Amino acid sequence: MSRVVGIDHLVIRVGNYRKSKEFYGALFKFLGFEVSDEYDQAIGWTNGQTRFWIYPADAKGRKHKHRDGDIGFHHYAFQLRSRKDVDALQAFRKRRKARIVDAAAEHYDDYYAVFFLDPDGHKLEGVKYGERRAKAAKKGARKRDS
Repeated sequence: MSRVVGIDHLVIRVGNYRKSKEFYGALFKFLGFEVSDEYDQAIGWTNGQTRFWIYPADAKGRKHKHRDGDIGFHHYAFQLRSRKDVDALQAFRKRRKARIVDAAAEHYDDYYAVFFLDPDGHKLEGVKYGERRAKAAKKGARKRDS
């Protein structure tokens, strides 16, 4: 039986390649990614484990932005190291005038995230989950060891 060991890459189509290249270039630089490969009509970034690519949409596809609720891509979440990283990502996106659709907050129990849109309306997320539980477990282990 074959086993998946990870998601290798995600590819999205964009309406304005230049604008999206700037948006994602700044975002990925902030998140610690580097350009992995670049061609005339495609660019990909990687952090050594995850790859993300953009390609321009065709003429028909450029006639409308992504709409939440359409079949297909809903959102892409970047797992961050800490809640502080989520806050830093939100501050960075605000400085770059990105549309924040759900501000950094605890959206579910111990699930701290910020949601924002790319130039085509694709929803992106920066998230840290389980941080409070991990801190509580460490505190409990220290008490037991004392």
